[in-house]
This record gives sequence, C-alpha cells and structure tokens, in this order.
Amino acid sequence: MIDRRLVVAGLLVAASFAVSARALAFEALAFDAKAFEAAQMEGKPILIEVTAPWCPTCKAQKPILSNLGKDPRFKDLVVFQIDFDTQKDLLRKFDVRMQSTLISYKGTKEVGRSTGDTNAASIEALLGKSI
Repeated sequence: MIDRRLVVAGLLVAASFAVSARALAFEALAFDAKAFEAAQMEGKPILIEVTAPWCPTCKAQKPILSNLGKDPRFKDLVVFQIDFDTQKDLLRKFDVRMQSTLISYKGTKEVGRSTGDTNAASIEALLGKSI
C-alpha cells in the first residue's frame, strides 16, 4: 500500500515545478495604450505581437514564443497582442501591414521588427534586442 504522505509530497513537488515554470513564462496581454506607455516609461523590454486566429504563421510562432517565455532572460518582457482583424487603428499606429508581425521595443525605442518569421533563433534574437 502506498503511504498517503508520499503521495501528497509527490503532488506538492509536482505543483511547485508547475508554478515555477508558469512564473517564468511571459503572458501576452491585450494591447492597452496606458499599460504600453507605462512599460515604455519604465524602460521595460516590450514585444508587440500582431496576430490573427486564422493565421498559420501566427500559430507556428505561438510555441516558439511560449518556449522563449520560459527563458529567465526574458522574465521582464512585457508582451502585448494586437488582433489583426479587429484593431485596425493600432495597425496604422504601428505601421503594420500583415499579421504575424513581431515588434520589439527597449523602452520607448523600437529595436527590431519581423513579419512571417517562424525561425526560433531569429525570434530569440529579436527578443534579445529588447533586453
């Protein structure tokens, strides 16, 4: 018979790993102008992700971004999502013409941009420019 204390201890260890993995992954926020400006003024590294639910390239970028979000180097990265189909005013503001566009900022300065990129190394390099 399995000792209940061992089962509980195992569950606690598994839960702590899950919490720490989640804590390292950045979470994309819906674009908010005030939050974006606040992050810029604080000099934070920022990624704007322009995405569409129907876009296969955007879907290919998701797991890459998710894996990079677990990297401690990007723990302070603030990620904002813009919906390509519904937020046309923001597309104009950021001069975006296609979905699957990633824009990297270091504070108030745009430091890199890519469109349609699904190469993990080049996306990592793009994010690296912001830190």
